[in-house]
Amino acid sequence: MSENAKKEILAGLDRPLRIGTRQSPLAMAQAQMTANALLSVHGWRPDQVILVPMIASGDKILDRALADVGGKALWTKELDHALGGGEIDCAVHSMKDVETIRPEEFIVAAILERADIHDRLIGSESIDGLAERAIVGTASPRRKAQLLRQRSDLDIRLIRGNVQTRLQKIADGEYDATLLAAAGLNRLDMEDVGTEISDEIMLPAPAQGAIGIETRSDDTHVRHLMHAISSPNTFRTVIAERLFLEQLTADCHSPVAALATIDSVTIHLRAEILLPDGSEFVAGSCSFDTGDVSAPGILADKLLGQASAELRAIFGR
Repeated sequence: MSENAKKEILAGLDRPLRIGTRQSPLAMAQAQMTANALLSVHGWRPDQVILVPMIASGDKILDRALADVGGKALWTKELDHALGGGEIDCAVHSMKDVETIRPEEFIVAAILERADIHDRLIGSESIDGLAERAIVGTASPRRKAQLLRQRSDLDIRLIRGNVQTRLQKIADGEYDATLLAAAGLNRLDMEDVGTEISDEIMLPAPAQGAIGIETRSDDTHVRHLMHAISSPNTFRTVIAERLFLEQLTADCHSPVAALATIDSVTIHLRAEILLPDGSEFVAGSCSFDTGDVSAPGILADKLLGQASAELRAIFGR
């Protein structure tokens, strides 16, 4: 069998591999990164992979917090429908936007090497440098709580829209500042936008900076193709963060931060839970072997055990 014939079989025989993605500029950039990785590792021709963009419900609702109208499922349900219906072979997601509990018919088959995990502040050189009662736009309960923990005077207001829309709102003076993920800005070639906030000041969202690829659980062929582009260390650390979330029973309303790093065969996990107004936070950390799937949940229980009744109630405890 010729090399070209082998590549045709690998790519899916009689048609290109179809990658589903939201059609926002950032989502398209992340899907193209995935396509490029597949082309490189498998030696495919460019026409053996195509992007299938679609508008997610979360991109249509811009006047309300998604936590109030459906949560993270609004980023995934259109792609889920297409994947389950066989319209696409895989779906590319920002892992921090993927629900902790997913339908059994889908599986995270790969996670690309993690990018910058930090937040960037746009509109000021630092949080301390923000004017008194400055208006800061964010749709993230975590960012809101972390900001108010440090600056209770800040006026935190909802901001929605893609990266370009949010930056324009700062430029137009609708808000004094906002926070965006460094990874997303970098993927849009905006490395010079904003000021990096140390993770010692603002621990990131679980799975921030990670791109995940989901397939149908029973599609072993496509799962195998995706496995070749997955970063083992990123996969292990992101799954650890998601296990922490799962034990918390956190949802889109829950101010939660978590970051796992890996050193040889040891994972180090830092995490914190907060009240929405930042008036209380509980932080902790643990280290465990990569094969230990119980440790993240134990840390979650430990933090909840140290929290007030008010904070525990956010997580239904």
